[in-house]
Amino acid sequence: MAEKLRFDDKDYDVDHLSDNGKLHLSKLQADLKFVTERIQELTNTHALLQRAKKSYIYTLKQEMLSDKAGFLFGDN
Repeated sequence: MAEKLRFDDKDYDVDHLSDNGKLHLSKLQADLKFVTERIQELTNTHALLQRAKKSYIYTLKQEMLSDKAGFLFGDN
């Protein structure tokens, strides 16, 4: 079965592409792979930074409550 591409709701048969078209298709596929991996990497970085932010806020709140209450909250 021939490989098909879909652009603007229309299917195109890859076998009918010129050599130059096939070259551009392979570059597009490589770029899409890179972009997808980069998006995942940035998503993971974002999650890590969000977790660090929440941890800093939690620690700061604990410190402020400890100062106000006169005794230490938390693990210490």
